[in-house]
Amino acid sequence: MIDISLIFLVLIVFAVLLIFYFVPVGLWIQSVVSLGLGRIRIIDLIRMRLRKISPRLVTDGVINLHKAGLNHITTDMLETHYLAGGNVVNVVAALIASSKANIQLPFETATAIDLAGRDVKSAVQTSVYPKVINAPKEGFLAAVAKDGIELKARARVTVRTNIAGLVGGATDETIIARVGEGIVSAIGSSGNYGGVLENPDNISKAVLAKGLDAGTAYEILSIDIADLDVGKNIGARLQADQAEADLRVAQAKAETRRAMAVAEEQEMKARTQEMKAKVVEAEAEVPKAMSQAFRDGNLGIFDYYNMHNIKADTEMRTSISHGASDDSHVTDGDD
Repeated sequence: MIDISLIFLVLIVFAVLLIFYFVPVGLWIQSVVSLGLGRIRIIDLIRMRLRKISPRLVTDGVINLHKAGLNHITTDMLETHYLAGGNVVNVVAALIASSKANIQLPFETATAIDLAGRDVKSAVQTSVYPKVINAPKEGFLAAVAKDGIELKARARVTVRTNIAGLVGGATDETIIARVGEGIVSAIGSSGNYGGVLENPDNISKAVLAKGLDAGTAYEILSIDIADLDVGKNIGARLQADQAEADLRVAQAKAETRRAMAVAEEQEMKARTQEMKAKVVEAEAEVPKAMSQAFRDGNLGIFDYYNMHNIKADTEMRTSISHGASDDSHVTDGDD
C-alpha cells in the first residue's frame, strides 16, 4: 500500500512547481532589484503568463529600456506590441540605439515600422552607419552618348535610413532603378563619350541633383561612379543597318519596276498579235467583198485585172527597192 505521506509530498512539490510557473518570483525579484519596488508587480507577471506572454521577454525589455533612460515605456506597451505579433527584442534594441545616437524615434513609430515588416533595428543602424548600394546589383548599366558610342557604368550609392519614410517608403530596388535611369539619362545627354570619361563626377552630380530619394525609406548621401568602360559603336552599327535596309528597299523597288516592264512588254506583244489577227481577218473579207461586187455588177473583169496589175507592179517596185538597199549595204561594207 502506497504511503499517504509520499503522495502528499508529491502533491506539495507539484503545487509548488505550479505556483512558481505561474508566479515567476525570480523575475519579480530581478525587476525589483533593477527597477525598484512597484515598477513591475507580481500580479503583472502572473497576468503575462496567463495571457501566454513571455514574462522574461517583457521584463528584460523594460529593464534594458530603463537602464538606457527610456523610463516612459511600460510593460503594457511591450505586451500590446507582443500580442500584435511584433518583435519586442528588435524594437527595444532600436529604441536604445536611437536614444544613444540622438535620433528621434518614438515608441509608436518603432512599433509601426516593426509591424510593417521592416527590420527597425537594422534601419536605426543604417541611420547611424550609412550603407552602400550597388547600382545595378550585378553587371553594368549600358547607355549611349550622342556620338553613338556605348558606355557601361556601375555606381555605388551611399544611403542613410530616413526613419520618417520607413512606413510606406520605397526600398532599395527603387533607389537602384532611379539611379540607373538617371545615369542612362545623363550619359545620353552628353555630346560625346570622351567628355564622360574625362569627368565622370559630372554624371554623379547630375543624378544627385534630381532628388531621387523622394518617397523612399532612404536619404541618398552620395553617388559615385565605380566603373566606366567603353562599349560598342552603336551609332555606326545603326547607320550600317539603315544602309542595308535602304539597299533592300531599293532592290525591291527595282524588282517591282522590272516586273512591271516585263508585264507591259507582254501586254504589248499580246496587243500586237491581236492587231495582226484583225488584219488577217480583214484580208480574209476582201475576196468575199470582191465576189459580192462581181455579183452585184459593181466590179468588172477589167477592173479585176487592173487591180492585179497594180498589185504586181507594187510588189515589183518593192522588190527592186529592197535589192537596191542591199547593194548599198554591200558597197559600204567593201569601202
